[in-house]
Amino acid sequence: MMAQQNPRNNPDPADEKKINELIAALGDPSVDKRHEAVQALGECGKPAVPVLIKALADSPDNDHRWYAAVALSRIGGPAIDPLIAAMRVNREKDFRRYAAAALGNMGAPAVESLIHAMGSDDAELRGYLSQALCRIGKPAVEPLTRRLDHADAILRTCASLTLWQMGETGLPAMVEKIQGDEDRS
Repeated sequence: MMAQQNPRNNPDPADEKKINELIAALGDPSVDKRHEAVQALGECGKPAVPVLIKALADSPDNDHRWYAAVALSRIGGPAIDPLIAAMRVNREKDFRRYAAAALGNMGAPAVESLIHAMGSDDAELRGYLSQALCRIGKPAVEPLTRRLDHADAILRTCASLTLWQMGETGLPAMVEKIQGDEDRS
């Protein structure tokens, strides 16, 4: 169990040391030790998020990156906005790909933040966010469908392209929305 955080919401130094040890274990030759580290990092929660994002960015290989992404996805909600913010800054393709995979594995709680971030001028970032939404699937369909009438043309386009990419999961809702709009005209 992690020690209590101090009043300024900074991790206790003992927690920081433990988190750094667990991050190092993500590269351990033993798969069991890596899995244990992922589990423990997930239990650390919010204090581990910035360190895991840095590990994801600085990873020497995709295996290490994968385990950092899985740990972030296990933390869930507290990692969503910091991870999206890091994707805006870090344009490295492997970082963005694994960050998007982590967000996609977080499921429904990540949907609104992902859609909101699609208003970015960064087309490549929008593509990774769309991939995360496609991975989430059905929980993203209704929020994306609501954006088909959005005032922001970029967001409208991203919503329709993402629904299109979802195939059988997203297309029926998009077609129903379009037909409903035509019927009201």
